[in-house]
Amino acid sequence: MVQASDLPRNEEGIATVVGLLKQRFGEKLLTGDAIREQHGHTTTWIKNQSPDAVIMPQNTAEVAEIVKTCATHKVPVIGFGTGTSLEGHVNAPAGGICVDLMEMNQILAVNSQDLDCVVQPGVTREQLNTYLRDQGLFFPIDPGANASLGGMAATRASGTNAVRYGTMKDNVLSLEVVTPQGEIIRTASRAKKSSAGYDLTRLMVGSEGTLGLITEITLKLQGIPEAMSSARVSFDSMDAACQAVMMTIQYGIPVARIELLDALTVKAVNAYSKLTLPESILLLLEFHGSETSVAEQAELFGGIAEEFGGTGFEWTANAEERNKLWQARHDAYWASTALRPGAKGFSTDVCVPISRLAECVTAAQERLNALGFIAPIVGHVGDGNFHTLPLVDMDNPDEVAKADEFVGWLNDLAISLGGTCTGEHGIGQGKKPYLVKELGGAVDMMVAIKRAIDPDNIMNPGKILPAT
Repeated sequence: MVQASDLPRNEEGIATVVGLLKQRFGEKLLTGDAIREQHGHTTTWIKNQSPDAVIMPQNTAEVAEIVKTCATHKVPVIGFGTGTSLEGHVNAPAGGICVDLMEMNQILAVNSQDLDCVVQPGVTREQLNTYLRDQGLFFPIDPGANASLGGMAATRASGTNAVRYGTMKDNVLSLEVVTPQGEIIRTASRAKKSSAGYDLTRLMVGSEGTLGLITEITLKLQGIPEAMSSARVSFDSMDAACQAVMMTIQYGIPVARIELLDALTVKAVNAYSKLTLPESILLLLEFHGSETSVAEQAELFGGIAEEFGGTGFEWTANAEERNKLWQARHDAYWASTALRPGAKGFSTDVCVPISRLAECVTAAQERLNALGFIAPIVGHVGDGNFHTLPLVDMDNPDEVAKADEFVGWLNDLAISLGGTCTGEHGIGQGKKPYLVKELGGAVDMMVAIKRAIDPDNIMNPGKILPAT
């Protein structure tokens, strides 16, 4: 089982910083066991490593002051959003100060004519979309959880809409960042494009808090579509379902979402959500556009699905019917865990070229069956990303070891097929061993960047890179 490694602690520096921050911020600095544990361990199965204190700043100036204090005494700083990350991103392997940014949750500006907005990092995607609704705008990135936008930027999140709208790297225009020295920088302007120097915005997006703390985000927005339609269709084989996905993408149908649920997942959601879906491989799709175009897109897809043996095809533009159609996907995680009460799900996350998707998913299913796991599979298959969820008895060392072996095997398989060990969850602590396998010498360049920007290694140490 992957374990979080411990790093040397700066005991004297930590004690000094905790004292200074307590004197300066009073009750905003929290040192209770429960709050520290909450901020060290979230949804991951990796060993809990709690920070020494948690602080909740109100603005960028306070964040800069906290970081400067930590930098002076070489004490680690770990950023925290909503705590929904899955690879040990918020653990504190060398102790230090957790900077919880959830109280920095103001929507600072909406520039509707320019289709952008400026938000603080603690704003969640649901909060933003509720605020934007009456202006006819929305932010399309949906990782499933109601994550903070700062955390989504830090982990380069994506989700169900990525096939049409891209990931966070495609939707962040600019960032305000507090550097490891406590300086405040802005990475770009609000312009939709720029050739001015290095692309620091994209350097920071996905850096997982290892290069600085994001304190303000300028995001692209989209107009709420005039109409939406959703469709579903079942297949007898994984290859047929994936071939239908590839043809849909190659045909240029501007699908907004295309999700796959394997037969086990469909069986689980039928039981959990009291649905009556055919218990075979299921594709769920969503189309955005005018009333005419979404009908055309759905019908075009229906023809492609039929060509590859799809059955039970149906589509609807009715909002209530669409919501019912998507209930299966929304309930998939909880429905899957209900298949084995008391077990914990090991959520994997690989992404391969869609031409290799059927091969990768089929191999994963066969391996899981051979290991004896109940393990539903879902995927954002329009971009080749899928997740398996082996349900593991954490009190059974043999099962835990087999699950860990499977995760490593799957990462290696995805890399061998020209893919990646993480499509959207990030590296954190859990996938550090696979980054070098995937990128080779490019990791040395990442290490050089990290050391140049953060020479004392205080920003989220022990994450992403093997030598930091």
